Amino acid sequence: MSDLSPEQARLDPYSSRAESTNVPLQEKISGLHTVIQKAKVGMLVTRDVNGNLHSRAMTPTKPLSDTQLTLVFLANHTSHKFGDIEHDAHVNVNFCDASSTDWASYSGRARVTEDQELINKLWSPILTGYFGDLKDGVHKGDKTDPRVAVIEVVPDEIKYWITDHSSAVRTTEVAYAAATGKATAPGQSRIISKEEIQLSQGL
Repeated sequence: MSDLSPEQARLDPYSSRAESTNVPLQEKISGLHTVIQKAKVGMLVTRDVNGNLHSRAMTPTKPLSDTQLTLVFLANHTSHKFGDIEHDAHVNVNFCDASSTDWASYSGRARVTEDQELINKLWSPILTGYFGDLKDGVHKGDKTDPRVAVIEVVPDEIKYWITDHSSAVRTTEVAYAAATGKATAPGQSRIISKEEIQLSQGL
């Protein structure tokens, strides 16, 4: 189903041509994983008690399955973002790969857990560099440090763009479109709806 009204499609031919509505769900998920893997770092956006939006760079852990759509982060629960999430769990996480212009945007809700079994599964020794060993015998900067918490972003909707061709081909297509007056879209705009997100849990 199109995300554009007929009038929007007429006035925005770029988005209309890019919109991809017949892609199988597993292919959508695989494409999304590709975009995130290439971008590597996302921006987690939260809202504070004053209504101000704040974003910060976060690297998600690797998906535990080929159908995973949730984003999972390990972070220090004493940081401001946890207060923002406690106030308002609605968040956005966005990714962009500048080399290809691929991007992804998650709209969803964040939930926090300190489940040690999950932390053990996700932990990487490199993370110690972000926590530091406070030399007090408790806050050692390892996976048993009580500061370590998991932020899981459960999406309500995901939108992303994935390019079809190399940079050279995309440039040629845009130049041709500019010369002929015909809009082009050198990639696909895809949406993973709330219903599809729920369906993916059974894949």
